[in-house]
Amino acid sequence: MTSRRARVFAAAAVSVLALATAACSGDSGASGQAGGDKIKALASIDVWGAVVSAVGGDKVAVTSIIHDPSADPHSYETTPADSLAAQQSKLTIGNGGGYDDFFGNLSKQAAGDAKKLTAYEIAATGDENEHVWYSLPTVKKVADQVAAALGEVQPASKQVFADNAAAFKAKVDDLEKKVTGAGAAHPDSKVAATEPVAHYLLESAKVTDATPEEFSKAVEAEQDVPAAAVAEVKALVSDKKVKALINNVQTVTPTTEQVVGAAKTAGVPVVDVSETLPGGVTDYIAWMSKQVDALVGALNG
Repeated sequence: MTSRRARVFAAAAVSVLALATAACSGDSGASGQAGGDKIKALASIDVWGAVVSAVGGDKVAVTSIIHDPSADPHSYETTPADSLAAQQSKLTIGNGGGYDDFFGNLSKQAAGDAKKLTAYEIAATGDENEHVWYSLPTVKKVADQVAAALGEVQPASKQVFADNAAAFKAKVDDLEKKVTGAGAAHPDSKVAATEPVAHYLLESAKVTDATPEEFSKAVEAEQDVPAAAVAEVKALVSDKKVKALINNVQTVTPTTEQVVGAAKTAGVPVVDVSETLPGGVTDYIAWMSKQVDALVGALNG
């Protein structure tokens, strides 16, 4: 059992308790706000919940089902509190692409006139990698779709949502310029990764992920990584053939710990990334900025 899988059950239990308590107290969800006249929105993960919050501002109350850094959307089981939140929502947004399958049935429970968005479908990248919140162009598309959907729900605030989306996208543009600029300054740069979570970010930087496919697939599938693949990744970092090791802090196994240790010993920068917002963080820009800055710093190093 990997560390990731072991933590899922505890995280799910915490989520159930938190959501149930929220439902009893009249809160819109464990990570949401009190309802009132606000538009209630439901997100499968807090990353997309943060985007909705940025666009909706104080006119939206957002509930994010997965809001614990140690939880795993792949194996999450919905609760009665989740169903209640879905039934009360006027906007739902899931990731899709097989990442949060639990959310498909949940969003069907929303009212018939509820707006339903799926980030992976909006992305339309043609890529099988489902971690589309690391695709900055996709995040901007999602922000526009959220603004449009909220504007239909509350026409009187349509311009407010459009303005909020524009302000949010301008900040995403700044991040995109940082990434592409660093990549252009260091062409043909290579990195290794414990898991291909930041695939789209690396793609924007035109950075090559030199990780053996056998390694990436095994880690994602929570299977034993072939010894030859482990040795190859350790050699990439130990021999400093890569500019950085991109490390998904939410997938921790003895193998990934070995690779991270090898990178630190060799003095290769370790860029930590995650699939959900860290504890205490609610802002997409603040979260992504930290990861972008770490990647840019490694490329410039």
